[in-house]
Amino acid sequence: MNIKKAAKRVLVTLLVLILLIIGFGYWFIGLIKSDINSKDLSQTQVADLPYLVEDSIPSRGKILAVVTSTAQIGQSGKTTGYELTELSRAYYVFQANGFEVDVASPQGGKPPVVIDDDDIGAYDYAFMNDPIAGRKVENTIAMKDVIFEDYSAVYFVGGKGAMFDFPDNPYIQALVRNYFESGKVIGAVCHGPAALVNTTLTDGTSLLANKEVSSFTNEEELFLISDAEKIFPFLLQSELTERGAKFKQGPMYLKNVVKDGKLITGQNPWSTWSLAEEMIKSMGFEPKHRTMTSEEASVEILISYELDGYQGAKTKASEFIDQGIPVNRPLIAIHSITSIMQGNLIRSVNLIKMLCFLKKGD
Repeated sequence: MNIKKAAKRVLVTLLVLILLIIGFGYWFIGLIKSDINSKDLSQTQVADLPYLVEDSIPSRGKILAVVTSTAQIGQSGKTTGYELTELSRAYYVFQANGFEVDVASPQGGKPPVVIDDDDIGAYDYAFMNDPIAGRKVENTIAMKDVIFEDYSAVYFVGGKGAMFDFPDNPYIQALVRNYFESGKVIGAVCHGPAALVNTTLTDGTSLLANKEVSSFTNEEELFLISDAEKIFPFLLQSELTERGAKFKQGPMYLKNVVKDGKLITGQNPWSTWSLAEEMIKSMGFEPKHRTMTSEEASVEILISYELDGYQGAKTKASEFIDQGIPVNRPLIAIHSITSIMQGNLIRSVNLIKMLCFLKKGD
């Protein structure tokens, strides 16, 4: 009889726990839902984005964007390619500021692309619906055919494939050396800085020696892919440091742009907007005003949390609410979940509190 009572008590306890978990799940999902996240943006056109069609700027020249041609991560069987968001967002910053953008790749032709449906927004959909951009990514210029003199700057797009075909490509090395020594702007984001690791200058020294740079960090890489050290030729942060760079690491999965002269690098996809605008500044122009995206607003709140704790983040969130700037709550929710996975319960709870605060501000 005692055994039956104990078993019954255990079953009741499990049932209560299951109900609590389900209830928490529904409540948590309710915190994330908002009008901004439910809009169908898939048909967005360039003409729908005021930033791109209003107050146009006369032509200032051309910028070359370079994407990977690699479709698989080594022998792992995992597919890869260039990251759509890291191309599309920079592409439109350059275009809005008067620069035509050509797209190149090590092999030329149609490169593989990574499209994460959870991350793409209006500009990314507009890019996919843009016939001009479409022709450029369907028919990229082979690096061996790039005419260096045609461009004012180069931008290396991220994507894990870049770890395989950027570092040892002689045409990429020659272009980076030429641009660095002639004072042109060089930008690279996420895994894009892999283009820099084996580049030497005319005097034989490493381009990276004593340069301040950033890239996708070892921490970020290993969190996503635990066996990254086995399937990649190297970890990018480690390789940049090995080549003499002064690596500047920001908070995990948050914006971090590092500028050293006209060499500008970004840590991850969330750095793309700011990096592209920093490239415009380094070419001597004030970037055209652009309304902050909801994803950027979330990143700013998360950065404020890292710098000034919950109250600092709450102050930043209040500013966005007062200004009518929407916040991408799912991104904050993802960081809350990531915090649990890292064992940082306090950060997770505080970010859930932030979601509650933002929900009230709707």
